Amino acid sequence: MTAVLASLVGRARVLLLDFDGPVCAVFARHPASAVADELRRLLAGRGVPLPPGIRHEPDPLAVLRFTATLGRPAVVRLVDEALTRAEVTAARTAAPTPYGREAIVAAHRAGRRVAVVSNNSAACVRAYLDARGLTSYVHPVVGRPEGAPGRMKPDPHPVLAALREWDAEPADCVLVGDSATDVEAAHAAGVAAIGYANKPGKRARLATADATIDSMAELVAALSPA
Repeated sequence: MTAVLASLVGRARVLLLDFDGPVCAVFARHPASAVADELRRLLAGRGVPLPPGIRHEPDPLAVLRFTATLGRPAVVRLVDEALTRAEVTAARTAAPTPYGREAIVAAHRAGRRVAVVSNNSAACVRAYLDARGLTSYVHPVVGRPEGAPGRMKPDPHPVLAALREWDAEPADCVLVGDSATDVEAAHAAGVAAIGYANKPGKRARLATADATIDSMAELVAALSPA
């Protein structure tokens, strides 16, 4: 464990976790690319022309984010609701991240508050936590703002919402996420960020994080008494 990681975790009274990555792999058995295809069909059915970058985009969240550029709130809601349904279905077969559960439990035992701050829907996160017996350990669950994909991370809105729930100062929190948008959102809110480099090449993409881990086991160790 690095001294920086120990310091960040040691002073944090609120642990903010991104969901898809640090907690589980949402689309492990329900391919994200198939969900993105479904969202594109919805858009095509509403006569929405798709730019080249979206036609073959495998990430359904990127397709949803694109709808924010359309100026058509009804279409945004339609796509958001369809994605939420797909996410809740995917949550039933999501693959737990190694040591993700242990990190949540260790934080609870260490007297930390644990919140989830996700670009996935709150319904998806709650479905997973419920199925895994983790609901009592996590509050609040802040999912993407309904019908407002432009306020997903890297916008700090979800992070700030979690801080307000606990009446916490940014300096009292640390966010663990596996994407650059997590780090950006945390820093925009004045919160330190721990990058979870769970795939090759991610350390470079998470270079602006305050500390980086390769396994959630490192977070468990930092949260556990010596």
